[in-house]
Amino acid sequence: MKTIQWFVDKNVDISPNNPQLEKAANLLKQNEVVAFPTETVYGLGANALSDDAVEKIFEAKGRPSDNPLIVHIAELSQLEEIVTFIPEKAKILMNTFWPGPLTILFNRKPNVLSEKVTAGMETVGIRMPDHPIALQIIHQSNLPIAAPSANRSGRPSPTIAEHVLEDLDGRIAGIVNGGDTGVGVESTVIDCTQDIPMILRPGGVSKEEIEQVIGEIAIDPGLENKNIIRPKSPGMKYTHYAPDAPVYLVEGTTNFLQELVRNKQNDGMKVGVIATEETQKEYDADAVISCGKRGDLHSVAHSLYDTLRAFNNLDVDIIFAETFPLDGIGLAIMNRLEKAAGHRWIHQ
Repeated sequence: MKTIQWFVDKNVDISPNNPQLEKAANLLKQNEVVAFPTETVYGLGANALSDDAVEKIFEAKGRPSDNPLIVHIAELSQLEEIVTFIPEKAKILMNTFWPGPLTILFNRKPNVLSEKVTAGMETVGIRMPDHPIALQIIHQSNLPIAAPSANRSGRPSPTIAEHVLEDLDGRIAGIVNGGDTGVGVESTVIDCTQDIPMILRPGGVSKEEIEQVIGEIAIDPGLENKNIIRPKSPGMKYTHYAPDAPVYLVEGTTNFLQELVRNKQNDGMKVGVIATEETQKEYDADAVISCGKRGDLHSVAHSLYDTLRAFNNLDVDIIFAETFPLDGIGLAIMNRLEKAAGHRWIHQ
């Protein structure tokens, strides 16, 4: 399969008359898969109503079939066609954070979406992306679009079209190259089907931001469970976001981390370090990459996946990563790092 690439400037011509977006939308209507940018990461979209189309997502990514997909919409009328009921707290969240990086879990209507989207469960995660290209493609296709991140399963999620091509060139019909994404980590997933809403995956909207508008929420203990049998949300069960070399999370001082580097180098290994701008110069390793400013965790979220991918071109044998506080978007950053590391920690 030849993968077509269209270049679209999100700040110039996002209209129904844009020929590139029209071609992308037409491919979606033909049950093909197309990658496009959102404000979080690039998504791999397909018609959420079609088993054949959704199956192409799983085939292209090599994604386990029990890992549910998030459905993207462009208008609230699409939501009403998919779900049985919209709880009051969900309405508040939609009014506050949509369009944006928040996925809300609803009870789905039967016999509407492909069963492959929900992995056979009675719930479905839905969001409205805050990106003009994504919204226009969904609008022009006139379909709910299932769209996980546009990468091979287990690899770091793509924040530029070049990442998509690295993983999926020749495996998908097309890519809309809309430049760099914004947030850098995927959407927050929150289950609103219960009395106290529960975060299933931390992401672009923080727990604190959500509690400011709807009060108390919970965090699913499954986020710490390495043996989840049936995930309710993407990102809960499987190792994700991993570069080729094994990653270890280091809780300790920079001197302690540098000692770990030196010990591995003495063993003949090439060592990489994921640092921050504030600490980058404190490490003497084979490769040291800053993932952003510790004083600005949004910059870390934005650059995290690009940093993880960069190590694949640096021929390192092991990667040590600094860790971050769990406040705000730090919870999402540490969730992704823990998945990338397969929950491997080293404590001082």
